[in-house]
Amino acid sequence: MLQVLAAVVALVLVVLTLAYVFQRSLIYLPSTDPVPRADTVLPGARDVRLETADGLELGAWYVPATGRDLGVTVLLAHGNAGDRALRAPLAAALAARGMSVLLFDYRGYGGNPGDPTEDGLALDVRAARSYLVDELGVPQERLVYFGESLGCAVVTELAAEHPPGGLMLRSPFTELADVAGEHYPFLPVRLLLKDRYPLAERIRDVRVPTVVVYGSADSVVPAEQSRTVARVAGGPVTSIEQPGADHNDAELFDDPRLVDAAARLSVEVAG
Repeated sequence: MLQVLAAVVALVLVVLTLAYVFQRSLIYLPSTDPVPRADTVLPGARDVRLETADGLELGAWYVPATGRDLGVTVLLAHGNAGDRALRAPLAAALAARGMSVLLFDYRGYGGNPGDPTEDGLALDVRAARSYLVDELGVPQERLVYFGESLGCAVVTELAAEHPPGGLMLRSPFTELADVAGEHYPFLPVRLLLKDRYPLAERIRDVRVPTVVVYGSADSVVPAEQSRTVARVAGGPVTSIEQPGADHNDAELFDDPRLVDAAARLSVEVAG
């Protein structure tokens, strides 16, 4: 009996060790291939380079507004998978409605150097903001931060330090441990997680107009978590539920309802 117990304990320790060591490979799912030139995907777009505070150079695309220019720029932080090329249709749709867009890839994504971590992504999004504000001269109050899933936590953390004119969150979670607990209920995720992303805690102090978009059938981030984020946000909130939409459905990428919400927020920001 003691031998069986010892074997079970040893197996549990192995599982916990593997979960701790390899957790970031489950959280971050980058496309590591270099992305194509911006103008081959989005006519009029240009490639730019971002310099992070810890010395990395990241690739990004700047997409000027193609419709009647609202004078607002969207800083778009994507989710945990793929790269900026997958968000080209969204950038094109936003540009057509008068918004300029900066699409950037985190460290370790889209051929960029480095390995993604919570602290690292915080530096990456600051490099993106710095490019817009310091190099292009975009006024801080004319920025809209747009986050997708994991990117919601990235831009919310930035917004707490550098408030934008508006904040748009697509499929936000309350904190990473809450999502992990949904998918790995057999693991003590709060003890194991290295990266926390406490979005709901941080957004209480963000007092800018905020739009929260989510799918009612999201199998990755439960809809109730997105509703909670909307409920606790410090600024005025518009909530948009896409009925029947799952996490990676088209209704949550470049759907007209989502683009309309971004355009209305940008008009409000433009004053």
